[in-house]
Amino acid sequence: MMEDKNVKGHAALFVAYLIFGLNTPVSKAVLMDGDTSPMALTFFRFAGAAALFWFASLFAKREHVRRKDIGLFFVASLFGILINQMSFIVGLSMASPVDASVITATAPIMTMILAAFFLREPITWKKTAGVLTGAAGAVLLILNGQSVTAGQSNLTGDLLCLLSCAAFSVYLAAFKQLIVRYTPITSMKWMFLYATVCSLPFCWSDVAAVPYASLPVEQVLRMAFVVVLATFVAYLLIPSGQKLLRPTVVSMYNYLQPLVASVVAVALGMDTFGWTKGIASLLVFLGVCAVTQSKSRAQLDAEQRRAPQQHDSPHK
Repeated sequence: MMEDKNVKGHAALFVAYLIFGLNTPVSKAVLMDGDTSPMALTFFRFAGAAALFWFASLFAKREHVRRKDIGLFFVASLFGILINQMSFIVGLSMASPVDASVITATAPIMTMILAAFFLREPITWKKTAGVLTGAAGAVLLILNGQSVTAGQSNLTGDLLCLLSCAAFSVYLAAFKQLIVRYTPITSMKWMFLYATVCSLPFCWSDVAAVPYASLPVEQVLRMAFVVVLATFVAYLLIPSGQKLLRPTVVSMYNYLQPLVASVVAVALGMDTFGWTKGIASLLVFLGVCAVTQSKSRAQLDAEQRRAPQQHDSPHK
């Protein structure tokens, strides 16, 4: 039964992060059109997803949300949605889609560190090696962005994407117990409602400036993909994985994003993939593999209980 649940969790995350990988070049195409600013697109994601989740809740089993948890949903929304998505979309407008996607693959490394703090997950030598290797790849990518582009626009974009990654890692590690108490629809309807309200003062002028009547059909379809698939559907699936898998394992699926986004972006002529980015990607992926293959606290405790008493001798 446990294996069946794990399979469902992995399947949900695979689909969610596959959509995220496609979302990077699609969002970049929306922003390159010029009619929709990063802040406007972000607000469309928040408001559109909030409306869809609240509508879906009309057909789902009603859950009672404790007053304390309503406040926790607000804090979770700040990290998991508001800071995560706003910094990513603004950073994406400055950085290349390949850079942005590879940086997001550092999320498992950040999540591992935060899970040790919040959930007391062990940091083994394998996890430490993963942290150092993945960090080297991220730094190489950021420095390459600074040297290749004029000014600091690409570096700023890379750093904003890194901030997005850090915020989502905090969300995965710190709010797992909150998320497992409720269905994905209940959790997300509150979180996206808070994100919509909090972002309105920052995004309203950009939203009002969008020339809605003259938007091309292709642009509308791209925006619909971002709102419906890359936000509503993806965020409906992620909590399913959170309920069944460790935070570090959940964040492991970030490696799909640079793979999918890089292939699509290069195929569409939106970016190039040179040796430097290839080496940076390899370092990040090696770090991710080392982190996610390490054992959990539960696994180590179980092994210790099964081990013979003599293994605890000072001679060992």
